[in-house]
Amino acid sequence: MYYSIGEVANIMGIPISTLRYYDKEGLLPTIGRSSSGIRVFTDAEIGTIKMIECLKSTGLSIKAIKEYMDWLEEGDASLIKRRDMFYERLEAVENQMRGIEKTRNMIKFKCWYYDTAVERGSDESLKNKSHDELPNEIRKLAESFLD
Repeated sequence: MYYSIGEVANIMGIPISTLRYYDKEGLLPTIGRSSSGIRVFTDAEIGTIKMIECLKSTGLSIKAIKEYMDWLEEGDASLIKRRDMFYERLEAVENQMRGIEKTRNMIKFKCWYYDTAVERGSDESLKNKSHDELPNEIRKLAESFLD
């Protein structure tokens, strides 16, 4: 199936300018053009764009994504490089997830804190509580973002 740049932008939820940028940067090496020079996308390009968006979400730069695309062109000679890059990305995502989990725990703690304060009509009794005085589940939350 063939898609216009507008259709791909809608499918992927990204601006047309981003797709043009990816093409300009050489991230879409298999993209075709119509006889009038208009970009023509296939399911293969959509798959590539999904991979680019995935790698970007891990914090990988466009330059590094381009390097990955170049490795794909090299074929089997770059298998180890590609595998290693994905293990590095996995580690980066796991680090991101740990950070998000700490953030989540702090927010859950604050929800408990303010629910309790609202219930009591004041947060004065909570301000000077030691961790040992907190309910067990709440203490674990607090400890998880304080370490």
